[in-house]
Amino acid sequence: MKVTASVFKAYDIRGTVPATLNEPLAYAIGRAFAGEALAQGERTVVVGRDGRVSSPALASALMRGLAEGGLDVVDIGLATTPMLYFAATTLARSGIQVTASHNPRDDNGFKLLLAGRTLHGPALQQLRQVIEREDWKPASAAGQPRQADIAGAYIDRIAGDVRLARPLKVVIDCGNGVAGAFTPQVLRAIGCDVVELFTEVDGTFPNHHPDPAKPENLRDLIATVQQTGADLGLALDGDGDRLGVVTRSGQIIWPDRQLMLLAQDVLSRHPGAPIVFDVKSTQRLPEAIAAAGGRPVMDRSGYVLLKDRMLELGAPLAGEMSGHLFFNERWYGFDDGTYAAARVLEILSRHDDLGAVLEALPTSCSTPELHVPCAEGEAHRVAAELAALAGHNAPHGAQVCTIDGLRLDWPDGFGLVRASNTTPVLTVRFEGHTPEALQRIEREMMALLRRVKPDAAFASSSH
Repeated sequence: MKVTASVFKAYDIRGTVPATLNEPLAYAIGRAFAGEALAQGERTVVVGRDGRVSSPALASALMRGLAEGGLDVVDIGLATTPMLYFAATTLARSGIQVTASHNPRDDNGFKLLLAGRTLHGPALQQLRQVIEREDWKPASAAGQPRQADIAGAYIDRIAGDVRLARPLKVVIDCGNGVAGAFTPQVLRAIGCDVVELFTEVDGTFPNHHPDPAKPENLRDLIATVQQTGADLGLALDGDGDRLGVVTRSGQIIWPDRQLMLLAQDVLSRHPGAPIVFDVKSTQRLPEAIAAAGGRPVMDRSGYVLLKDRMLELGAPLAGEMSGHLFFNERWYGFDDGTYAAARVLEILSRHDDLGAVLEALPTSCSTPELHVPCAEGEAHRVAAELAALAGHNAPHGAQVCTIDGLRLDWPDGFGLVRASNTTPVLTVRFEGHTPEALQRIEREMMALLRRVKPDAAFASSSH
């Protein structure tokens, strides 16, 4: 079977429908996954789908491939990715979510969980090779399909775990993603007065893109929080696994600062525990974790990599700057924007002024995530050369970290240049304790980068 190799990404499968992703490929993914699952002793797989226009047809073809490959298939229908993880944890050990998260509306894809582990990297490439060869054996018997409604169990599980000290008024913006069908119910179940914004599931995303990592996608939320006098604003991405938070004053609380709040709470019950975060996070985060009695552990960016590191260390909590927050305490270890929102609200409900608590979290002057466009394959080469250069030629006073590209930490800020694992760009971020420090660090980092890539420049939309 002819396959566009680029749809097999670092952590999932994503492409444009029908140009690079279509029903025959969905069927083939089902057949290939079934063969690997049976080889590992798995007999059942759960399948969920997001609200994209193409998701029902792709899910149907996928499930046909899974069943014909010999797996029993539990169809949970419309669901967030965390709900798929919940079902794959409580009903089985394997699952596939049909979703392209926050990608453009014509895209779609698959997130695959096999025997409790997310398939990524070499495992996805191996799956691609099986599909290209159509190398699957006839199943001894077709699997049995069945439907299951897990929304009630999921909502009850969160409502049974999270306790608010007092009722809160919150605005939830789901950006017309699939979380709109479920997250407002969860928030009401834990005792919130909920104002809904763009909660109608609409795969054309008519209001704004469902990506809370972009400030422009939070404007409507901030305005609605201020108009309604709500205590807090919450935003979820297209498949519900990432969280955005805004205060009544309009301040965006980025995920690394959310993690400070959550770490303080978790460490009150697990003193000395490791807390895992990625290289994009603020310099203030490890300081806050240590001050709360924890052990800060910085690792590579990539939500699958962080989850694996958390499980390896037995850490109770992990988080990524993109908004993935993982709870291994009171929860199942997977990233879940809705559950993260509930845990944030639980902490804040103990205080009179939620905004004041959040805005008191340590902060610095920083850039958003910036992108330097590269040719296909160039970004990883440049990042490796830059890390090697800095290893023996680091700027004065900087600490060198090369676990993921190059991060240089000064006493008053940091700079990061790394290769994106999903698109052909260098991801760049700068932070300074003062505006002057920020400018100096950006200048020094870009001078270093241009020694390796003389034409390095930010994409026009990113600075």
